[in-house]
Amino acid sequence: MSLFSVIGAGVAGLAVATELVERGAEVQIFDPAGQPGPHGCSWWAGGMLAPWCEYENAEEPVLRLGKQAIDWWRARTPVTTSGTLVVASKRDLPDLRRFARRTENFSEVGRDKISELESDLHGFGQGLFFQDEAHLNPRQALQDLYRGLKDKGVAFHKRIAPTQLENAIDCRGLSAREYLYDLRGVKGEMLIIRCPDVEITRPVRLLHPRIPLYIVPRGEGIYMLGATMIESEDSSRITARSMLEMLSAAYALNPAFGEAEVLEIGVDLRPAFPDNLPRIRRLGRTIYANGLYRHGYLLAPALARGVADLALQNTHSEMVDEDRA
Repeated sequence: MSLFSVIGAGVAGLAVATELVERGAEVQIFDPAGQPGPHGCSWWAGGMLAPWCEYENAEEPVLRLGKQAIDWWRARTPVTTSGTLVVASKRDLPDLRRFARRTENFSEVGRDKISELESDLHGFGQGLFFQDEAHLNPRQALQDLYRGLKDKGVAFHKRIAPTQLENAIDCRGLSAREYLYDLRGVKGEMLIIRCPDVEITRPVRLLHPRIPLYIVPRGEGIYMLGATMIESEDSSRITARSMLEMLSAAYALNPAFGEAEVLEIGVDLRPAFPDNLPRIRRLGRTIYANGLYRHGYLLAPALARGVADLALQNTHSEMVDEDRA
């Protein structure tokens, strides 16, 4: 069997390499850092496996393919299946009703149930509970895939020469835009905070007029707080407005977040095609797998399976861009 060269050690590249190796292929990986890390936008993700919540403003494949992600990840890294809680302040209850109309597989919960689910949330009388959703720690997931591949003999290289590689699979996100001219960057901003005075056990989404906020527990009083989705390709700094809105929203969940320590500030550009759905595109000797947008961990397993089907069996999944492949 041919040697496949996967370019990029983010969630897309590692998932593709894992799928190929598990099907018996020989793989090597190229990444400028030699392994996953903060240089990739996958490092800064929320790690929510929330297909029903994401369906509120996404296309149908996000729900259908995303539902398959939980089992794929559970076989390779720890996954917490405690559901997602969606709440809104009293003034934003119309947004909560709109959210409910646009998704499914949830139960409506009142003040008592919200308190039972998350005793440290205060002042919310209505919410939606998506009990089948899950989350993972993205940094641990990346490291688990990396170690799993290393254990199977996959070599990681820092040198990248994509045009010189046979059987190349390019998973570089926006770095591949010179070949994928319809790819764009969408700015995401997020915070890692520590607040041991608050105990939240599952992802909580607070509907907000401009940026629906989510907070994801990382354990030991650490939370990932995010994230904006701004049509901008300036990834140099977080904006003051975004930071204020995220921290204000966290304060609305529990005033104790006002004393939280800000451990890290993350800004990245998420690669997206015009419809915000991923593509698999074969150009010359290279297969391009890209465009995960905000659904990196949710859709990476489906993307990986599609790439493996194309590379090993020449089978075209729905993600293959037939018009350009």
